[in-house]
Amino acid sequence: MSFEYTDTQQEIREAVRRLCADFGPDYWRDCDHRGDYPEAFVNAMTEAGWLAALIPEEYGGSGLGVLDGCLILQEINRSGGNGASCHAQMYTMASILNHGSEEQKRKYLPRIADGSLRLQAFGVTEPDAGSNTLNIKTFAKRTDEGFVINGQKIWTSRYFQSHLYLLVARTTPLSEVKRKTDGLSLFLVDIAKAGNSLQATPIETMLNHHTNQVFIDNLHVTADDLIGEEGKGFYYLVDSLNSERLLVSSESIGDGQWFVNSASAYASERNVFDRPIGANQGVQFPIARAHMNITAAELMRNNAAMLLDAGKPCAQETLMTKYLATEASWEAAEACMTTFGGYGVATEYHVERKWKEARLFRTAPISNNLVLAQVAQHGLGMPRSY
Repeated sequence: MSFEYTDTQQEIREAVRRLCADFGPDYWRDCDHRGDYPEAFVNAMTEAGWLAALIPEEYGGSGLGVLDGCLILQEINRSGGNGASCHAQMYTMASILNHGSEEQKRKYLPRIADGSLRLQAFGVTEPDAGSNTLNIKTFAKRTDEGFVINGQKIWTSRYFQSHLYLLVARTTPLSEVKRKTDGLSLFLVDIAKAGNSLQATPIETMLNHHTNQVFIDNLHVTADDLIGEEGKGFYYLVDSLNSERLLVSSESIGDGQWFVNSASAYASERNVFDRPIGANQGVQFPIARAHMNITAAELMRNNAAMLLDAGKPCAQETLMTKYLATEASWEAAEACMTTFGGYGVATEYHVERKWKEARLFRTAPISNNLVLAQVAQHGLGMPRSY
């Protein structure tokens, strides 16, 4: 097994790095300060074709593998940017690609690839269900014309930056299904067409993440808006989670590399008591330990991505990658913040912005405590704890 990136993958990394150089840390700080969506950056990524990397060539994409997509997002964050602003454009389309009809693929994927359609909004989580997706209450009632959907979603990011909304709803009540995983369905909703049936309200958070709660009131959709078979939506979601977790993990790995590089450079330049603070092992060791853990997480990510690209089972590997990458990134964030001292909370040094991003990924899109519980139960065969 080779642990080296291919020449093509190295070229991808270098090309993304060059693009990101036009959007330096000050650009991201200004977007963060104003609460602006990084429109110019997302447009540049779209025009360069990077957000269509995982869409097959026959539908207008590049047909690259998941590992290639991981490297794209890793380089964004390693350069000081935030791939979360556009990462859903890369993985949310997987539900259409893997489970949509040929008509749906022809209708949507080429326009998602060229950026004329944005599919970044994903409605799963609900206030009373949290991580227990099987317990959602949003319900789609079948009618002669299709379905009428009512309910509420929370933590729907980039709703106002999307044209399409991927929505999960129950089509069979939980009390009436044989298995709890049955009875969920997946719908692709045209936001403009939905009109007042969708009402989104921004959620103010400590970082510039553009997330919302969405109220769904008598939303009429047709059978053509249903992805795959009715009642199989949960299995479609699970099928997409592996790629989502690896892509998000890659952003954490990129963040970790940014923290390590920033802390190392600052520790070498900052002089206190007539010598660089990096000469002190109390400063060196946390940064070195973070570097080792980030490197190990990257290797774990590469292994999981290769399994996924080869079509092999990898659920445990993607879960473990998510945990290891986000924990290593947080360790690096803490080391970087400590190295910078008081300057770490000053926005001009960019550490506080990246520090907040790193903390979020320990919670989303799946909390690390839930990852531990799933690995314990499904990977080790231990009793259910949740």
